[in-house]
Order: sequence, then structure tokens, then C-alpha cells
Amino acid sequence: MRLLIAMMKHETNTFSPVPTPLARFRPLYGEAAIRAFRGTGTGLGAYLDLAERERAEVVLPIAAAAPPSRPVEDAAYAHITDAICGAAARGGFDGILLDLHGAMVTESLEDGEGQFLKRLRRMDPKTPIAVSLDMHANLYEEIIVNATVVTGYRTYPHIDTYETAKLAGEILLRAMRGEVNPLMAWGNVPMLPHVMRQGTDDHPNKELQHRCAAMSAEGALAASLFTGFPHADITNAGLSAVVITDGDRKLAEDLRDELLDRAWVEREDFVYDIEPLQQSVARAKAMPQSRSGEGPIVLLDHYDNCASGGTMDTTAVLAEILRQGLEDVAAFAICDPEAVQQAIAGGVGSEVTLSIGGKTMMPAIPAESLPLRVTATVKTISDGRYRNRGPMARGVQMDMGPAVVLDTGAVEIVLISRHVEPSDLNCLLSLGIDPLQKRYIMLKSRIHWRAGLGPVAEAVVECAGVGVCTSDYGQLQFSNVRRPIYPLDLPNR
Repeated sequence: MRLLIAMMKHETNTFSPVPTPLARFRPLYGEAAIRAFRGTGTGLGAYLDLAERERAEVVLPIAAAAPPSRPVEDAAYAHITDAICGAAARGGFDGILLDLHGAMVTESLEDGEGQFLKRLRRMDPKTPIAVSLDMHANLYEEIIVNATVVTGYRTYPHIDTYETAKLAGEILLRAMRGEVNPLMAWGNVPMLPHVMRQGTDDHPNKELQHRCAAMSAEGALAASLFTGFPHADITNAGLSAVVITDGDRKLAEDLRDELLDRAWVEREDFVYDIEPLQQSVARAKAMPQSRSGEGPIVLLDHYDNCASGGTMDTTAVLAEILRQGLEDVAAFAICDPEAVQQAIAGGVGSEVTLSIGGKTMMPAIPAESLPLRVTATVKTISDGRYRNRGPMARGVQMDMGPAVVLDTGAVEIVLISRHVEPSDLNCLLSLGIDPLQKRYIMLKSRIHWRAGLGPVAEAVVECAGVGVCTSDYGQLQFSNVRRPIYPLDLPNR
């Protein structure tokens, strides 16, 4: 057996000012990609484990994943897709297994994955193709009609990336052996669920994803509900569903319709209520003092989450924390390579006065974030590398770039040089910060923080700061998404 395996992942925030060149993907090729992802809790790791189990020959031309940001540069998209299609053109494969995202927009295309699959299918009309997608995929017809199997994550934070790809691969292998005939039904509904209401520990997505899992006992080979990524101003942004059966079209369509109908009924519960920033920080300050070791109060700077395309350099929440005088705080993180280098030049133990953050303009929103001037002691200097302990992306090597910890006396501020989502305990532990010893932890995250830090948090206070991941749709100009769509146009009832 000969398998073509590849990864191309990017969640595009069309309102983000952060560029997306090829360098942001940090692509790996061939054996280097296999070494990096073998044994990891990732989609690519699952495909490699399946191939090893089947004693298959593996061709892995490229593994490329970039943190969310603005539309992908056409040259980067061409490089990645050419690498995969070039390998496919050489032929001789029994199956193709792709670890994609499903919400990639390029400078020229609304649907990067669908157009890639269409090209791949034109080149190779017969080889079966399995695709695993993120829960935030914005589905288009071309993704479905040009694949044999499509599965999506059932958890947010995404701790089932391995299981999702393994399911896609298992169905494909069964199809290759002639044991099943995968048939897919898909559809969407006109709604843009707020990302802050999409967590699978929370109603209504918790119940919807549980229903997807239960459908396997009713004849579905796989059932996926995609909450979609609303910060993409494209036609098909929003909630969709895919159900795969063994050749039973009516069953696939009935189960798909059930998922879409259930989601539509729950649409009001996918809307996020915003609390003013000053009020949120004051509420956190007033919380009773916990006993040592019980865990921190998480202050969630969710408008500036790099895993949703944020610049990660806005300062509104951190400034309010300092203004209100909260103490025993660790803040992760401000992405400011210039300030990092200035702190490194000062050296550990030196006192520095720096202007941090506020260096990236955000023309797509009517708010701005000013640089924050701080005087602090340089506590830690790090190369910024750590390995995820999991459960999210277990075993994956992370790289924040050069990083420092500045200590103001009340707040330890982490400055980093590359965008990294604080989804793993090791992002803090690697810098000498033990969250259990802190009263407060400020995180630039939305839901993924729960994977690594949720179990140690005493409480969470969501802070509406400034950023292109805003939960206030009124700050965003939607020009291309299909209309009418809830909650932009349609009444609640």
C-alpha cells in the first residue's frame, strides 16, 4: 500500500492585519516532516500511525501550518498546493490523507481548501481522499464533492485532532478494502455563532457534539457539526454539518438535517453577551482571596487571540489590570519582538523602561490599542522553545521566538517574538512561571486555554479589550457573507 499524506492548515481572519507569507507556515518537507509529527497527538500523527500499522509506504511532500492571520499570500498557497499536487501527479497511490483546516482564504480565493481539492481531483479522478477538518471550517461544496471522506473535530478546545484524522483514515482504509461505500450529505444554515459561545464544555455546542457522536450507533460512519469561523467575511462563513453513511443517502440527509435544525433552534444561545472591560477587571479584583495552591483567576483577553488572527500586541486589558492595581499577576503574552530585544540587551536583573505592544495597526476595526510604557525588572530570558504536554497538540515542539519576562512588582509580563496560543501549561512553566502560585493569569486566548490551564483555574473573567477577534460584530464590516444571516440581520424570534 502506498499513501500520500500532507498537511495544509490556516484559519483566515479577513479582518486581521497580520501578514501570511510562506515563512509564517514554517513548512517541513519529507523525512523532516515525518520526524516532527510521528508520535504526536495531531492529525498528521494519526495518519502516520495508521500508515505504520498498515505497513504502507508513505510519501509526505509537505507539512505546513500557520497561526491564524489575514488571507494567505497567493505565492504561499501556490507553493504548498504545488508540493502536494506535484507528488500526486507522480501517481501510484492507493489513498490520499490530508490534514486541512477548512477556513483558509487566500488573496484570490474564498475557499482555499475546496479549490485545492478540486485541482487535486482533476489530476487524479480515482484515488480515494480522506480529509480531516477543524471545527471552525467554513464549508463549501467543492470540499465535499472532491473528497471521499470528510470528518471534523468534536471538541473545542481541539483535543481530538488525532482522533478526527484517525476516523477519516479508518473510513478511507475500509473503503479501499471495499468494506464500505462512503456517502456524504452536507449543508449549512445562515448563522454566525460567536466563537466565545462555541466551547464544547458549554451549551449548546456540548449537546450538539454529543449528538454527533451518538449518530455512529444509528448508522453514521461519521457525523460532524462545524460551528464555523465568523471572522471570515466570505460567502459561506458559518455553521454547517456533514454526515457520512455506508451508501444510505436518505439516512445521511436526515441526520444532517437534524443537526442543522437543532443548531438553528439554539441560535440565540450562540450569541455572546459583552461585559465592559472596567467592570470585568473590577469584578476580578473583588473576588475573595483563594488559599495558596488552589489555582489562579484567569483574566481572558479574548479580543486579541492569535489563534483567531489577533495581533497579540494590544494592551487594553493589561493597562486596565495595572490601572486598577491588581497584584500577583502573570500576563501571557504581548508579541513584541522589538521590546524583547531591548529587554535582552538590558540583561537579567536589569531595570528597563519599555514601550510594549500597540505596534500593529488594525484598520478593519474602529478601535486602536496604544503602546503601554512600563518600568520593570528583566526576570527571565528564554529562547522561547517548549514541547506541548497536551492534551492539545501533545508532543508538538512550540517556538515563541526569543522571549522575556518583565516583573513590574505587581505583574509579570511575558513578551514573545512569535505568535503562540497559550493552550499548554508549558508556555508558562518553560518561563519559570507556576500558575498555581499566581493570584491572576492574564491570557490572550478565547477557548483553547482550557485545554492546558482550565483544570488549574479557580475562576475565569472574560475581558473585552481591543482586537480583531472582537466579539462585537458591530465593530466589523461584513460585505461578502451571505445575507440575511443571524445575528447580523435576522431577529431573535
